[in-house]
Amino acid sequence: MNGLETHWLRQRLEGRGFAPTAFTYRSLHADLPEVVTALEAHVRALPPPVHLVGHSLGGLMLLALHERVRDLPEGRVVLLGSPVNGSCAAAAVSRWPIGPAVLGRLALQELVGAPRRSWDRSRELGVIAGSMSAGLGRIVTELPEPNDGTVAVEETRISGMKEHLVLPVTHTGMIFSGEVAERTARFLADGRF
Repeated sequence: MNGLETHWLRQRLEGRGFAPTAFTYRSLHADLPEVVTALEAHVRALPPPVHLVGHSLGGLMLLALHERVRDLPEGRVVLLGSPVNGSCAAAAVSRWPIGPAVLGRLALQELVGAPRRSWDRSRELGVIAGSMSAGLGRIVTELPEPNDGTVAVEETRISGMKEHLVLPVTHTGMIFSGEVAERTARFLADGRF
């Protein structure tokens, strides 16, 4: 999980018996191989099982890790509002004159024109999407319904996932939501939301 914005989510997961750590990366200036290499080192330094939770672009970094590295420690994965099939909001911003600079190299690569992904790993994958349509994505483009104000629910579906859950939260609000934390903890513990 990424930085200070996930503090409450990490605290709630800790209250459920997990020992969360934060993995941070420079989303505006990093490139994908650099992030994947650092994330792999972070994951390998932890005692198994190593469950992984990623929000938005962070979830895409988890997918990229699993696409490139096969022998990771056991554990489950939960993606929170991650546009695994690309983001129409990011695509709209990328067409602005300053759009590429606003998004950064990594987001451009992973959110705009992203390939159709699938999950074929032995780890169980759960995905939580939001349906409370309030956010900046609605300002930059017309999002497909339902959406979390930034990412459309359809952009979060990935072939091979074990479970997909839609909750009434916004894109940013999901990392502060007690319900999202509870459902994430359930999936990490039991493989079910």
